[in-house]
Amino acid sequence: MSKNALITGGCGFIGRQVTEELLENGYSVTVLDNLIEQVHGETAPPKDPRAEYLIGDVRDPECVKKALRGIDFVVHLAAEVGVGQSMYEIARYVGVNDLGTGVLLEAMINQPVKRIVVASSMSVYGEGLYETVDGRRFDRARRRKDRLGAGQWDPADADGRALRPIATDEEKPVELASIYALTKYAQERAVLIFGEAYPVEAVALRLFNVFGPGQALSNPYTGVLANFASRLANDQPPLIFEDGQQKRDFVHVRDVARAFRLALESKDAVGQVINIGSGNAYTIQQVAEILADAMGLPEIRPEILNKIRSGDIRHCFADISKAHELLGFEPLHRLEDTVAEFAEWVRETGAVDNAAQMRKQLEERGLVS
Repeated sequence: MSKNALITGGCGFIGRQVTEELLENGYSVTVLDNLIEQVHGETAPPKDPRAEYLIGDVRDPECVKKALRGIDFVVHLAAEVGVGQSMYEIARYVGVNDLGTGVLLEAMINQPVKRIVVASSMSVYGEGLYETVDGRRFDRARRRKDRLGAGQWDPADADGRALRPIATDEEKPVELASIYALTKYAQERAVLIFGEAYPVEAVALRLFNVFGPGQALSNPYTGVLANFASRLANDQPPLIFEDGQQKRDFVHVRDVARAFRLALESKDAVGQVINIGSGNAYTIQQVAEILADAMGLPEIRPEILNKIRSGDIRHCFADISKAHELLGFEPLHRLEDTVAEFAEWVRETGAVDNAAQMRKQLEERGLVS
């Protein structure tokens, strides 16, 4: 059987790695991307000469129909990314993420493919999974405004007792805390519903915090590690909301690319939602300090803002046992082992620091308190 794959958003950070992964494993690749300036800057991103490229918008039906010709597999990455910006550029996020997915799926009715794998996000969980002081699972944690106003960042149970964060599995109910999360969940569900209705296999991967060389360093709404790197590269301290002790899972982009290939190939993945992370938890302050050390700037400590950003959650890190079971996925590139490579790439690339601009945009709209 032919192995012709379309990657929407294939010129982006993750898309370029997925392109390489598929090409190196016998796929022919077509990339569809609209090359927005916020992500790519004014310089066109590098293209792999082995792939075919179409420049166009996933919301354009004619462009999408053209891209789907002769395609067997789709990796759907095209999306606007960023919790903070989604809270005020609402129409833009809904338009690209949800309308774009709708246009793609509608085109696939008449141009069916064997399988589509969509990039969902850990943001759909809202708060991650917790357990109570007596060890019971607690999957509906929410932070109350009165506690946050008093600097009590961690969620508590109904009696005000502390909750302990534990690895979040796919059984945790979604809790949509931002417009971005809402749009990613709509993407995920639309693809899976489509897969149930039509003879197209569908898989959704919930990605945790992806990092690695090639991130958009000038986009302050991209991954936290790239945001911190941009600040450090300009001799500025990383800006950290709350107290810096919030926990996240950081997964290398090469591991993510491999996960997408496995999701295209595994028969057990069909119809499933699967976490893709490292399975490790890091505090945000810890990550900032690890990166500063790797960049040779240990004297630059992060600036702890002790403010909350609307749409943010406290703790969320991945249980990846389902990915191991269904995909045979094992992360190979731990943050501690690869941050030096990332730091070297940042030094060679250079970065424009737009974090202060991002903070100002959020504050002007009352989204930071």
